[in-house]
Amino acid sequence: MPTRYTFGGDEHLFVECSDEMSLEAFFKSLSMANGVKESAIKGITEICPANASFQIKFDPDQIKPDDVLKEVRAIEGAAERAEPVIRTRIVEIPVFYNDPWTHETLMRFRERHQEPSGTDLDYATRINGYGDVDDFVAAHSGSPWFVSMVGFVAGLPFMYQMVERQRQIQVPKYLRPRTDTPRLTVGHGGCFGCIYSVRGAGGYQMFGITPMPIFDPTQTTSYLRDFMVFFRPGDIVKFKPIDRDAYDQAVEDVDKGRFSPPVREVSFDLREFQKDITGYNTRLEGMINGH
Repeated sequence: MPTRYTFGGDEHLFVECSDEMSLEAFFKSLSMANGVKESAIKGITEICPANASFQIKFDPDQIKPDDVLKEVRAIEGAAERAEPVIRTRIVEIPVFYNDPWTHETLMRFRERHQEPSGTDLDYATRINGYGDVDDFVAAHSGSPWFVSMVGFVAGLPFMYQMVERQRQIQVPKYLRPRTDTPRLTVGHGGCFGCIYSVRGAGGYQMFGITPMPIFDPTQTTSYLRDFMVFFRPGDIVKFKPIDRDAYDQAVEDVDKGRFSPPVREVSFDLREFQKDITGYNTRLEGMINGH
């Protein structure tokens, strides 16, 4: 679809690059959002990126809406000609799958679920065609995920699985949202994964929990002292399954300031990725593992 521009009141411009999520649409929206930021257009006060779109807030006393639109259209042209390469990070996130806390929570809300007789992992395993839960966990953790946006609640990443479309895990949300979700739950709804940054209501299927805080408004967590939100759009996430002992050790390390998430700076080339998705993902995994 052609890029769609919509004004919101007197102070906002919404830019929609596609009506469906894809890495191509994400790259275009991120490139445009970065281009707007780098252009430092007088009167633009805020840029909010999303999965395949972004929103601009501007001061109409400093710049007219039509002038904002003209500037952004010019940036769109430059973005379409740019190389699809970004400098970003790959991050390893430990996950305790099928943990007791999300299990207790999901059992309290079975009447809101499509299949009350099983668990969220059982349901996701069946509808995605995997033989058992272990196979499903291997698929969930076996390929990297792109962070396409951060928000909805503070610090929450939405993640898009970096595999061929036919291999992407897809699971509908609960029939009715829960009133409770444990903090740091690893969830999934539609084609998007997420990590719940805080405890609260939610409708995504719950697969496990990470011991790694991703949002800390007190900025006392050792790796969040510079900024309270860990994730950025464009980050690449690799999930690492862990057991209860490793989870407990990581929680203790976080509390004592010893935990440091494995992070590597990488250059991601969309065209090279599309030529050989499996091979490219293997190289990315090797980077985070130091190979």
